[in-house]
Order: sequence, then C-alpha cells, then structure tokens
Amino acid sequence: MQKTPITKSEPDERGYWGKFGGRYVPETLVAPLDELTNEFMRARMDPDFREELNQLLRDYCGRPTPLFHAERLTAHAGGAQIYLKREDLLHTGAHKINNAAGQVLLARRMGKRRVIAETGAGQHGVATATVCALFGLRCVIYMGAEDVRRQALNVFRMQLLGAEVITVNAGTRTLKDAINESLRDWVTNVHDTYYLLGSALGPHPYPFMVREFQSIIGREAREQILSASGKLPRALIACVGGGSNAIGLFHPFLKDEEVRLIGLEAGGRGDSLGQHAARFHDGTTSGGGQIGVLQGTMSYVLQDANGQIATTHSISAGLDYSAIGPEHAFLHDSGRAEYLRVSDAEALEGFRLCAKLEGIIPALETSHAVMPAIRVARELPRGDSVIVNLSGRGDKDVQLVADLQAQ
Repeated sequence: MQKTPITKSEPDERGYWGKFGGRYVPETLVAPLDELTNEFMRARMDPDFREELNQLLRDYCGRPTPLFHAERLTAHAGGAQIYLKREDLLHTGAHKINNAAGQVLLARRMGKRRVIAETGAGQHGVATATVCALFGLRCVIYMGAEDVRRQALNVFRMQLLGAEVITVNAGTRTLKDAINESLRDWVTNVHDTYYLLGSALGPHPYPFMVREFQSIIGREAREQILSASGKLPRALIACVGGGSNAIGLFHPFLKDEEVRLIGLEAGGRGDSLGQHAARFHDGTTSGGGQIGVLQGTMSYVLQDANGQIATTHSISAGLDYSAIGPEHAFLHDSGRAEYLRVSDAEALEGFRLCAKLEGIIPALETSHAVMPAIRVARELPRGDSVIVNLSGRGDKDVQLVADLQAQ
C-alpha cells in the first residue's frame, strides 16, 4: 500500500478522519453528543481544566510513568534496545485511568451525577469506578457475561469501589454487547447520566476525546526516549482492541515518518471468522473486516456474508471486539501504521517471557506485543530502539493462564 504523508491528524468538525468516524446514532443522542463535544472543546482550551487534570494524573494516578530499558529482553532479541512504557504502574494497573480521569472531570463540569461505562477486560470498569468513588458519583458498569467469567477479580474490584456491575447476557456476551447496553441506558437517562466510553471508538467526539486524554503516553515517551538515547525510536509497538493505548502512544509521533507505528491485533486461534478479532488483512491471512458502521462510527468491522456482525475470539478480553477505532482505520488505509495479527499461543509465550526475563507480568492484551517487539528489534542495529506500550499489568489474567496451563 502506498504511504500517504500525515499532514493533518485531527478529525474534521463532523468527526471524520477521511471516510472513517462520524456519528451514526439515534436522534435522541444527537443533542447530548453536541453538548459533550462543545463542553470538551471548551475544556481542552481551559487552563484551569488542564491544571486540574494534570494534578489528578500526577498526584492520584501516578504520572509520569517510567520508560524502562528492558535489558534482558533486549539481550534475548539480540538487536535494538527494547524499552517498555510502564502504564501498568498507574493507579488501577492500566492506561485506562488517563481517560477516566479526564472524562470524570468533564462529567462534573456538565453537572452529571450518574456515570455509566462499558468494560471488556475490566480495567476501564475499574478505572471508572475508581474516579467515581473519588468524586462521589454514582457508577454503573456494563460487562458481558463471558468477560465477567474471565475477569472475576476485576468485577469484585469494581464492586468494592461502590459500582453496580450489570452482567450482559445478550449476543456474544463480550465488549460489543456491553457497549450496546450502555448506549441503551444513555438514551433513556441522558438528562442526568454521563457515558464514560473507554476506548477510541464510538460516535464523535469519543474517538477524538479519548485519544486526546491518552496522548500523554506518547508525549512522555517521546521526551523520555530522547533523554535516554538522544534520538527517536525506530518503532512503536502496541496492542490494539478499540485502540486507545496504541493511539495514545502513536499520536505524538505521527509526523515522524521514520518511526514505524505497529499495532497488534488478536489473531486468536485461527483465520476463520469467529476464531479471531483481527479487523485488517495483514497480507498473509484471510478473514479480515470490511468497512461498515458499528456502535456509532464508520470503521473496519468483522462481518459475515450477510453483513451481520461476526463473533470474535481472543484469549484477552480487552482485544475481543468486532471493530476498531476510526483513527486506526485511517492510519491503516493511509499506510502510516501497520497492523499485524498475534495468536493466542504467541501472546501466552510473550506473557511468560516478559515475566521470566524482566520480572514484569503483563496483561494478556499487552502480551500480544512482546514477541513482535523481539522480532522487530532483531532486524535493527543495537544503537536503535523500539518502544512497547506496556498498557496494563497481568494480575487479572494470572488465574486464567494458570487454568490454561492445567488443562
């Protein structure tokens, strides 16, 4: 695919990056989304809002996070230096708190006392429940039954924090269905409820807004790698479900054409629909998504022959989603970013290797990035570097991995 220089990284006023994005919602949500867009645009230009958010991120969430030189993974790879952006060290254990902190401040500005959210792996649910507890807001979390089963520890954490967790038994009982229920709730209760969407997807302004709150990852990483090595990295590597941790890392580097942007999708256990959650064709496999609309935005969507939303599979609850954020679709089609598939088996290999060599147990989502990072590093000279976004810690996944090992 021919590469198109990225000269403009912002969506237009209707929320489109090229043909991707937009706002495909019931009429009842148009006014609330307009209100949210206007409030967000005012807030991001408000010095008091930025100061309050920065203080919250620093003193409560734990920013800045370190950029850790993974020397043993580097030695194992035998090439470029591997650095880990340690988002797993944030309060609640993942990058999700960056976005939750920003949006809860918006909810307060808008006078909303009830907050709803969806969650897959549970980390966004925990982050939302955490900030709602901090500010005394009522919190309701929707979670698919399959994810409730896989992430029982995070369910209990949300409940400890005072959130009501509603199990969704419809459809595939995963993230897509949790988002559906959240949107239904919001339509019904829009007068007093704020929908705190957790990834860079959904109707405008959510993909733009979530990216803005997560871009602190890339801004910090850029400054840190320049301080550590004196030059930009050769590659940025991150897992991609909806895409918030990846776009947060990628965005501050978009105009640096010499830096490869590599997103890793869930290759699951096979190439057939229903066996994976990979929305793009990677050139070697079939069964990728087609352009379509899902949950308010136009992007690549996994669909069957009749255009119905296909079932998905991933060992990681956070990557088990039928579509991808619209800015990622734009970066893919422009050729600026590349997206590769990583199987369940390879993610487990990365999970174990990172734990064994670095004493860091990554989330299964993040684990999809470990083995590809090693392969990329092996192709580069020792004087270069690659950065892996270690988007979350693996406490939530240890029992799942132990159960798989026992089988």
